[in-house]
Amino acid sequence: MMTKKIKFNPHPPTGQIQELIIYGREDCHLCQDMILALQKLQQQVSLDFKVVDIDSDPELVARFGDKIPVLISPFTNQEICHYFLDVAALDDYLGKFR
Repeated sequence: MMTKKIKFNPHPPTGQIQELIIYGREDCHLCQDMILALQKLQQQVSLDFKVVDIDSDPELVARFGDKIPVLISPFTNQEICHYFLDVAALDDYLGKFR
C-alpha cells in the first residue's frame, strides 16, 4: 500500500481535530504501545491519527529505518516524538493550534 502525500491547512480552525501520522511497522511492539497511548489520550484530547507502515514504501524505510514509531505532524512534517509517546512534546505541538 503506497501512501499519498497529504495536504492540510497549516492553521486549522480552533477546535478542529488534529490528525497526526504514526510511521511504524506491523510487528513492532513500540508502535503498538504508541498507538494504544494515543487511543487512550483521545478520550481527553481532540486528535486523530493514522498509522503508516513504512515497509510499504522504500523511501520511508530509508527515511526512518529502525527509528520507529515516529509521531509526525502532517502540517509541518515535524517530528513530535519517536519510540515512545512524549505527552509533553505532543502538548507543546497541539498548543500551537489552541
